[in-house]
Amino acid sequence: MDLEKKPQPPLPAPQPAKPPVPQSLPEFAEPVPQSASAPSLRASDADRDRVADILREAMAEGRLDAEEHGERIDAVYRAKTVAELEPLVRDLPVPGARPQSPAPSASASYDSGQDDRPAESLVAIFSSSTRKGRWRVASRINAFSLFGNIEIDLTEALFAQRLTTINATSIFGNVEVRVPENITLRGNGNGIFGNFEVRTLESADPEAPVVVVNGLSVFGNIEAKPKRGKLIADLHDRLRKHLGH
Repeated sequence: MDLEKKPQPPLPAPQPAKPPVPQSLPEFAEPVPQSASAPSLRASDADRDRVADILREAMAEGRLDAEEHGERIDAVYRAKTVAELEPLVRDLPVPGARPQSPAPSASASYDSGQDDRPAESLVAIFSSSTRKGRWRVASRINAFSLFGNIEIDLTEALFAQRLTTINATSIFGNVEVRVPENITLRGNGNGIFGNFEVRTLESADPEAPVVVVNGLSVFGNIEAKPKRGKLIADLHDRLRKHLGH
């Protein structure tokens, strides 16, 4: 039997193709950094030392206080990559590229460059170690006491640089630091079942040396304070005579 043919409706006009909509990234996806090699570059000991020197100079110039200096130094030696070191000195001038400043007083006799001498180390393990008398102080002193006693006497010492940093560790031991009454003394440290005590000083002389004691005491004692009656009468003249200027 023939079926009745019905007219078919016209086909719809073709629509222009739409560009594909990019799928959104998952929430946990992160953009790839512009330079993937620089952030992953491992930091060397020399890289950390260079950053520490910049921080030391910044503290000596008054750009950082003792607390912020200590926080940044801790971050320096925890850093594993160069990218972690860069933010620590981003807001500080690099030595050799400093902004112009008024010429220093004629009486100032500190070395203009950084102290390139190695750090001085004092170690006492079931023993004692003493540094005192007339000696030229290095910019960094490391003291480690294990069931021992260390005495660092700066009352007659000669300072060739403005900032001296003493890093002290005492484990069931004792580290004592004595300074003249007319220098600046600051400290940053902790005691774990032990004692860490720094009697801070702020010298009235803007050119006076600054001694910073950083320390960790575990069942031990670290103490830094001025020695009564000990003064540096003329810091600069004494240094000139010692260096033969």
